[in-house]
Amino acid sequence: MSGREDRIYDEAAALWRELFGEPPPIRADAGMMLDVIMKSLPEKPYERLASPHLRPSQIAGPRVPVH
Repeated sequence: MSGREDRIYDEAAALWRELFGEPPPIRADAGMMLDVIMKSLPEKPYERLASPHLRPSQIAGPRVPVH
């Protein structure tokens, strides 16, 4: 593996250990580990503008052409 791939694997393995409390599977590559991790997380809706730090006056939507 290259240095970059080694770092990605190390990060994926650390995340695996943190989430599952056990070492990652033997012969698992980073992509497989990340895929299993992402599928095990609960689904939550993505609300980009739902933030307690934004006021309605600070949110701008796309420009609507005036006819």
